[in-house]
Amino acid sequence: MRMRLIAGLVAGLSLTGCAAVGPDFNAPAAPGVATYNQQPASKTAAAPDVALGGAQQFVAGQAVPSAWWQSFHSDKLNTLVEQALSASPSLAAAQATLRQAQQTYAAQAGSTRYPVVSAKLGAQKQKTNNSGIGMAGGERIYELYNAGVNVTYNLDLFGGNKRSLEAYAAQADYQQYQLQGARLTLAANVVVTAMSQAQYDAQIKATEAIIAAQQQQLDIAHQRYELGAITQSDLLSLQTVVAQTRATLPALHTRLAQTRTLLATLIGTTPAEAQLPQFTLADFSLPTELPVVIPSELVRQRPDIQASEALFHAASAQYGVAIASAYPQINLSANLGSQALAASSLFGAGSIVWGLASQLVQPLFNGGLKAGIKSSEASFDAAAANYRVTVLQAFRNVADVLQLLESDAQTLQAQASANQSAQAALRLVEQQFKLGSVSYLQLLTAQQQAQQTQIALATAQAQRLIDTAALYQAMGGGWKNDVSTEQPNLSAK
Repeated sequence: MRMRLIAGLVAGLSLTGCAAVGPDFNAPAAPGVATYNQQPASKTAAAPDVALGGAQQFVAGQAVPSAWWQSFHSDKLNTLVEQALSASPSLAAAQATLRQAQQTYAAQAGSTRYPVVSAKLGAQKQKTNNSGIGMAGGERIYELYNAGVNVTYNLDLFGGNKRSLEAYAAQADYQQYQLQGARLTLAANVVVTAMSQAQYDAQIKATEAIIAAQQQQLDIAHQRYELGAITQSDLLSLQTVVAQTRATLPALHTRLAQTRTLLATLIGTTPAEAQLPQFTLADFSLPTELPVVIPSELVRQRPDIQASEALFHAASAQYGVAIASAYPQINLSANLGSQALAASSLFGAGSIVWGLASQLVQPLFNGGLKAGIKSSEASFDAAAANYRVTVLQAFRNVADVLQLLESDAQTLQAQASANQSAQAALRLVEQQFKLGSVSYLQLLTAQQQAQQTQIALATAQAQRLIDTAALYQAMGGGWKNDVSTEQPNLSAK
């Protein structure tokens, strides 16, 4: 009968629901704006006569694909991103940190939601001296055996434990969003680095083509110098220009090599071990339709905003913990056991002992209690302000990228036109130089213009790709549309 009483007490305490003091957290409302810029663009300019020069259309409300990097239609890029996501040690560290937070939550949930039940079994030998207390019989040695079950529980009448568990859940959610942010950042870094490699490759090829053309002109200048058609000063000036152009190559080759070492690091290998593809601008296609998440949904799409909200939630719960510390704490305990002088009699009917106890603790004076509550309130206010800062920065990020994409399209259009004109002018001047109708200064000027416009064109093409990738990242990377990704849900319990 008493055993059933103790079992019922255990079950009842585990189901006890208590109201929690402090603020109940609600997700902040999304900003009430319909666009990111005052004058939103729906379509970018186009440069149809050059690679990567097509117009891009912004599609409001379109979902961001979870594997957004596939929009560039590069098999080499897709393979590299998948390698990074599966082998990056930075992601492994983020995943381990998440598991730690989840297990910490589970540990706290087990110790606060349910009573603590412990069992004990013991035996002891004692010696008494009856003559010392005026009794006959002299010394006596006997053995005492005991066994029992003890149950303790904090009633959590004002929800301090509940708020504490809520804070642990929010911290676990924060680590989940941090993991998603790390995945997004890693994928974006791989994509941008690959595109930068293509940019440097194009710049190197353009520079080498200019050097080859300049060397041909230098050979002609040598012949003309030997014939007395130009002065030594003219020849030396042309040699200087060729040398100056060659001097730009080492820096470009260094930057190209650095992209390879960075890619190796991003996929979790050393530069010596990495088997990396070589990217060119021809490896990428420019997405013609770009998803633009509406502002009210962006706060649910970006991992950094969701992580900031989780910290805000944790601060709210900790504020509730601080408030609950000023209220009474009720601790309950119960025990059921058996004591006997012989092991064979330990579980007999006459050996049963039991007890019930309760304890009420009410803070009467604690000089730091009020200050602690105010400190938690200030932390709550700071978390709310930090959340607003994160949202504002995210909206600024999106607005800037949208503006950059329009600017990139216009820049590429202008660079394509300039390159066409410069190449046409160079061909004309080269023909005239061979015939001796223009000076070497005119040739050098045409060559420099052609070199600059070719390199600028390659830069504009690569920058358009890079800023397109930045838009996918600014939109949150579509991680919520990935059904294979575990979604945070602890704080919803």
